[in-house]
Amino acid sequence: MKRLTEIPYDRGAAVRYAHTWAYCRNPRYFNYDGIGGDCTNFASQCLYAGTGVMNFTPIYGWYYLDPNDKAPAWTGVPYFRNFLVRTEPSPGPFAREVSLEEVEPGDFIQLRFDKERFTHTPIVVEVGSPAAPDNILVAAHSDDTDFCPLDRYDCRALRCLHVLGAWKREENQEK
Repeated sequence: MKRLTEIPYDRGAAVRYAHTWAYCRNPRYFNYDGIGGDCTNFASQCLYAGTGVMNFTPIYGWYYLDPNDKAPAWTGVPYFRNFLVRTEPSPGPFAREVSLEEVEPGDFIQLRFDKERFTHTPIVVEVGSPAAPDNILVAAHSDDTDFCPLDRYDCRALRCLHVLGAWKREENQEK
């Protein structure tokens, strides 16, 4: 019988991945710049580097096998958020929405530039004091950047996703 075990999120691994790939592309993943943007694909790669757990549930999971076999949450801004803040435990990372003052390196901030929807997902790579847009640095794809102050983005709204850990399936060891 399989059960879920909570594992910690390695924020350092996620941030190191972000710095490594901020200005180039990991050849293991498709580059979505030409078809809608690569920001949430990059965010998912960073998150995976910090958890090592995917959720292969069709449609509602969070996984990437190839450009034609991936969950909407791997590349779609709203689906990424919805997967992370789900209420029922299932394999993969999980998060909660927090205020800007509560973000840490390795968290994600989604930006809304128009009146309708959130469309960009940078990863937080550094937080200064006080935690304010000019002291929070992010990395992102689409408009490739690293160590970019959050206040450089002219957005109407933002939402912060604080990663709490991940759920991993493990075999139950009965004796």
